[in-house]
Amino acid sequence: QVRLVESGGGLVQAGGSLRLSCAASGGTFGNHHMGWFRQPPGKERESVAIVSRSGDSTAYADSVKGRFTISRDNAKNSVYLQMNSLKPEDTAVYYCAAAVIPGLYRYWGQGTQVTVSP
Repeated sequence: QVRLVESGGGLVQAGGSLRLSCAASGGTFGNHHMGWFRQPPGKERESVAIVSRSGDSTAYADSVKGRFTISRDNAKNSVYLQMNSLKPEDTAVYYCAAAVIPGLYRYWGQGTQVTVSP
């Protein structure tokens, strides 16, 4: 059983930056692909960024390419999401998730709120 705890959300003005962190426990972190997802108000949850077990392969939603960077530190059992040039449309609850099989995210954190003001 993998437990994930996100942190780093908050209120920021448009154009600002935030760094989200996700700490994992209870499993072998390096065996899991990791992802960041978000759910904007009144909308479905969507994928934001994913990273491979080793961290050498990443993928991003078109809406965040060039602004967000996902990274992981397997020694610290953590995954990060650096978010720059934030826009009001980035406002959402952000979740991290873990998958042993790529694309099948079995473990989820409780989420952290990110609010971007105009």
